[in-house]
Amino acid sequence: MLGILVTILVMCIIFGLIYWIFQQIPLPAPFGRIAQVVIVVIFCLWLIYLLLPLAGGSLGHPLLR
Repeated sequence: MLGILVTILVMCIIFGLIYWIFQQIPLPAPFGRIAQVVIVVIFCLWLIYLLLPLAGGSLGHPLLR
């Protein structure tokens, strides 16, 4: 369980850094927002994939096996 928490913490830091970098890049209005939304969606999908086995789902993360 501790391994999962450390993994989530590290990935939050990495995705937060990527999100911050995309905010610093001066992209035109629609493209900047689209890039931010894509980053958040990827992070949410990864988090669901990681936590699904705890809810009884069939997908499994190698740290949980």
